[in-house]
Amino acid sequence: MKKIGITLCLFIFSLATQAQETKVQPKTQVVDVSCGQCQFGMNAKKGCDLAVRIDGKSYFVDGTKLDDHGDAHAEDGFCSAVRQAEVIGEIRNNRFVVTYFKLLPLKK
Repeated sequence: MKKIGITLCLFIFSLATQAQETKVQPKTQVVDVSCGQCQFGMNAKKGCDLAVRIDGKSYFVDGTKLDDHGDAHAEDGFCSAVRQAEVIGEIRNNRFVVTYFKLLPLKK
């Protein structure tokens, strides 16, 4: 009976280890990022909000804000220009929940 218990524990541990190894790693993608209202024509109840455009569809962002990345109303700011950023995140409830966000330099 003791051998069966040990064997069962080892089997369960093996399955748990395999599940962790096959876990999908989040991928970095480059997306358009800007003010959803000013540049992407999105509707919202409040003022300007950060948004990303992925595969032609725009999503408001949770996890970082417009003002976290400089003056939104500057010449190169999100209310004035569409920029690009490297992001990691997922779409939840029609919003993009970001876990990594790196604003890329403007192309000249």
